[in-house]
Amino acid sequence: MDFIDLKSQYAALRDNINARIQTVLDHGQYILGPEVKEMEAALIAYTGAKHCISVASGTEALLICLMALDLQPGDEVITSPFTFAATAEMIVLAGGVPVFVDIQPDTANIDPTLIEAAITAKTKAIMPVSLYGQVADMGAINAIAAKHGLAVIEDAAQSFGASYQGKKSCNLSTFGCTSFFPSKPLGCYGDGGAIFTSDDVLAQACREIRTHGQSQRYLHTRMGVGGRMDTLQCAVVLGKLDRFEWEVRRRLELGDAYKRKLQAAIPGVQLLAVREDRDCVWAQYTVFVNDREAVQARLKEAGVPTAVHYPRPLHHQPAYAKYSSPEACPHSIAAAQRVMSLPMSADLTDAQQGSVVAALAEALA
Repeated sequence: MDFIDLKSQYAALRDNINARIQTVLDHGQYILGPEVKEMEAALIAYTGAKHCISVASGTEALLICLMALDLQPGDEVITSPFTFAATAEMIVLAGGVPVFVDIQPDTANIDPTLIEAAITAKTKAIMPVSLYGQVADMGAINAIAAKHGLAVIEDAAQSFGASYQGKKSCNLSTFGCTSFFPSKPLGCYGDGGAIFTSDDVLAQACREIRTHGQSQRYLHTRMGVGGRMDTLQCAVVLGKLDRFEWEVRRRLELGDAYKRKLQAAIPGVQLLAVREDRDCVWAQYTVFVNDREAVQARLKEAGVPTAVHYPRPLHHQPAYAKYSSPEACPHSIAAAQRVMSLPMSADLTDAQQGSVVAALAEALA
């Protein structure tokens, strides 16, 4: 089986996606064509945010938001070290300093009870990561940010479609940034991403920054980047949207089924906790195991692919080690040693899931 089954998804959506792509090929507007605004409008309707600005990638989304906030050299951004490198990478690239705060050991999301102690006079923003598809504790994080006059940027690269206290991920804070990388819950067929905000001034800044800082053609009012999302990739997202709500429901069902089956087959198995006031769209269905390499090898022999998100926290990465002591964030260190992701996509069949659970039970025996 595939770790993420994009082939079955395409087979189900072939006519929609092909027609959308053909329309772009026919009109030839490959940069900022009509599908760009159409996709942005559809995602505004889906999330409830006032503005959606499509960009070249989820990574670019983070950078553009930091630039819109006028991050200055030495400004600090509080974030989690248990995430993909792009989260800290963009803080550093924008001239800022990542300040790492440890995770909750049961959800693997940033622990809001540790954030306030990390705030200094140089703190500019908080960047929580909605890891594995579950939104972080945004209510608590937003309250801390409001108290200290800080912006909040939700790194929602893995959580598009998830809900938190009745609202959608990406519509929970100053900014929400998501990715349309092919393996994400809503993916295109290349790179792509989006910024969401309900602040008119910040939205305008993001639109200008994504097109080299232009407020109109050849009038550059600020520093910018070449950060536009291709029309063809927007067309692919539009081709997938009709099925997306079904895919989210299916991901929720599969997550519940994984939990039920794993707990029945493997007494004492450690799973990620999902808080009662939110759900998880399971960009990766992740479990905690000991002796991970041996378990992965046994699963590979059984034909079950696995992945590790992520094997090393950022403060243990050479590029970011100088921003924290190696002993800091012990829960992040422990999680990095034990997390393992199982096959997950909306088209995973019940039979495939059953074989994954059986193979894991045997591998752990």
